[in-house]
Amino acid sequence: MFKPIPIIDLFAGPGGLGEGFTSVLDDDNKRVFKIALSIEKDEFAHQTLTLRSFVRQFEYHNVPDEYYSFVRGELKDVEDLYKLYPDQAAAAKHEAWKIEVGDSAKHRMIDKRIKEGLKGEKKFVLIGGPPCQAYSLVGRSRRQQVESLDENDPRVYLYREYYRILAVHSPPVFIMENVKGLLSAKVNTKSVFNQIILDLKNPFEAYIKLQGKEELPYKPPGYKIYSLVKPHEQDLLGEDIFEPRDFIIKSEEYGIPQTRHRVILLGIRDDLNITPQTLTKALIPISINSVIHDLPRLRSGISKGKDSKELWISLLQEGLEVGAWTNIKQPIFERITQVITDLNAPDADRGGLFLNGNADINYLGNWYNDENLKGFANHETRSHIKEDLYRYLFVSCFAEIEGRSPKLSDFPVQLLPKHLNIDKGIGENKFGDRFRVQLLNEPAKTVTSHISKDGHYYIHPDPAQCRSLTVREAARIQTFPDNYFFCGPRTEQYHQVGNAVPPYLAHQIGIIIGKLLGVK
Repeated sequence: MFKPIPIIDLFAGPGGLGEGFTSVLDDDNKRVFKIALSIEKDEFAHQTLTLRSFVRQFEYHNVPDEYYSFVRGELKDVEDLYKLYPDQAAAAKHEAWKIEVGDSAKHRMIDKRIKEGLKGEKKFVLIGGPPCQAYSLVGRSRRQQVESLDENDPRVYLYREYYRILAVHSPPVFIMENVKGLLSAKVNTKSVFNQIILDLKNPFEAYIKLQGKEELPYKPPGYKIYSLVKPHEQDLLGEDIFEPRDFIIKSEEYGIPQTRHRVILLGIRDDLNITPQTLTKALIPISINSVIHDLPRLRSGISKGKDSKELWISLLQEGLEVGAWTNIKQPIFERITQVITDLNAPDADRGGLFLNGNADINYLGNWYNDENLKGFANHETRSHIKEDLYRYLFVSCFAEIEGRSPKLSDFPVQLLPKHLNIDKGIGENKFGDRFRVQLLNEPAKTVTSHISKDGHYYIHPDPAQCRSLTVREAARIQTFPDNYFFCGPRTEQYHQVGNAVPPYLAHQIGIIIGKLLGVK
């Protein structure tokens, strides 16, 4: 009888990598992988992780009705759900562990829990993405650390916890994910990426060196590091031929509806005589419209004042009266005028934690849809100030006419934000796309944790909705199934979605890993 391959999920977030792996099924419709332990420090991401673990305690597509009752808001407290299924809830709470790694005092505790989760199984997979804020190009620019990172920033070295677990537990295979900025990150002029590759190839040596110990008389196997997009090649001396850029996966090339570019490393223990396949490219890019077209239309809210459907419409109509869109190209002005003339408030208003309805998505319908859900979760809008509503309407109409999102230099003066560095945004084009609309018939721009801030980078392409994306729309772009419920306040839900690995990409990687480990 086939036993699922255990997964240890480190820095799990809301569980995007784990969701992709555990959705890989064998010929008998059984899960190929099972999460043995997932580790996450954030309170709300951990709540989401635990809830999804609870769902996976049941057979695939055999989730109890009470779960849907909770998602629909009929069961108000998740603990009420857990009380109905105490065994599955206990297993989920044990599997999803809230703890902050990186503290050496916790190493013994972490190693004990990993061993307990594996139950003696040697064939398992380590997955995870050490927090990437230290390597992010945008974050480094804001911190003025473009050339070199702060060696005293502990986030720079969180990957060490990853190779420590490789050294101690020696899994046959691992997957590590991080941002593209990792490739250019340096500490004291030394490449962080090159050091990570060296440490991952020889994690045991890196670990004992970090501890300041002498090398022990035995040497566990190291790892060969592979790209998932470039076929394996060797030079005349048998050395692997990979350039740093070979480890970048451009998600839009593999069926993900966004231009998300991430570094993903595949490690295989070098005592194993196996070579991985690479990901298969999609035939065409997938547009944002392909994955959000069936979601209920919503309006934005109005911040700093009263809010209603009628006030929302009158506020936009007022924009014409006060000349909010003067001095712009005539076709764009005419489109704005048409939108306002035909404007009506959506039946679903601003949405909510759950909206009744039926999903009708054609792309990956079996992946996204769940007929038992009977609606849409986490689909509610933010509130925006009046001036931002005017800007959102301008940029979405601009994109319809011009086929691109406008830069600040395209804005009429009266719509420019009153920021101190606005001249840089116009003259130097630094953050010149501060207000960025998603283009309807193209893949979305990368959904990151920044979406939790204000939504200006993630404006909905429909001018008549005049808003930023909802959590569910962002989750669709990230390829989370519709029945994946995100816990916590809305800002935290955005943060979780933005930080996650797209599950459908992880699913494709999981298929490759399953074949490596002998699954037919």
